Amino acid sequence: MSGVALIDYGAGNLQSVLNALKAAGASDIEVTADPAEVVAAKRIVLPGVGAFAHCMGALSAIPGMIDALTQSVIDDGRPFLGICVGMQLMADEGHEHGVTKGLGWIRGAVAPMAVPRGLKIPHMGWNDVVPTQVHPLIEAGEAYFLHGYAFEGSDVLGTTEHGGTVVAAIGRDNLVGVQFHPEKSQRYGVAMLQRFLKWRP
Repeated sequence: MSGVALIDYGAGNLQSVLNALKAAGASDIEVTADPAEVVAAKRIVLPGVGAFAHCMGALSAIPGMIDALTQSVIDDGRPFLGICVGMQLMADEGHEHGVTKGLGWIRGAVAPMAVPRGLKIPHMGWNDVVPTQVHPLIEAGEAYFLHGYAFEGSDVLGTTEHGGTVVAAIGRDNLVGVQFHPEKSQRYGVAMLQRFLKWRP
C-alpha cells in the first residue's frame, strides 16, 4: 500500500505538486493513472488545471478510475485532497462550456465568477484564506489563486475575497478541496500539505 497516490490524468500540475508533497515530508508518493494503485493508497491527491469539462473528461477516460476513486474515498474513507480544478470536480456539476457532471461528492456547482467591472478574471495572485469553520487542514493565511470559475454550494471550509466572497476550500468527513494552489503558496501551502499528510479523519 503506497502512502500518497497523486492522480496523473493529464490535467494537473503534477511536478510542482509532487515537489510540494516532498517538501511537506511525504516520501512514499505514487504518481499514477492506475486505478488499482488508487484503491491501495492511504491518501489521494487530485490536482487539476484548465477547464472543468476537459478535466472531468480526462479523468473519466481512464478505465476504472472514477470507480477506484469512489471506492477508496467514499467507501473506504481514505483522506482526499482536491486542488484547484481537482477541488471543483468534487461538485455536482460544472458550468463551463455547457454543463458537465462532476463527481457529486459535495453538493454544489462550479460557475463563472461574477465580479464588478474593472476587476480582472481570472482571479490570480496572493489572497487571504479565511476559515469559515474549525477544520484541521484549513487555517488563516495567504495562498496563491489562479481561477476564473468558483464553487457555489455546501460544506464550505474557507473563503477569500475577489469582488465579493469566493469559496476557497470545501470539505466534509475525509474530503477536502482547495481552490488555491498549495504548491505555489510557499510556506502556507507546504504547512497545509503537512497537515494533510498527518490527517486522521
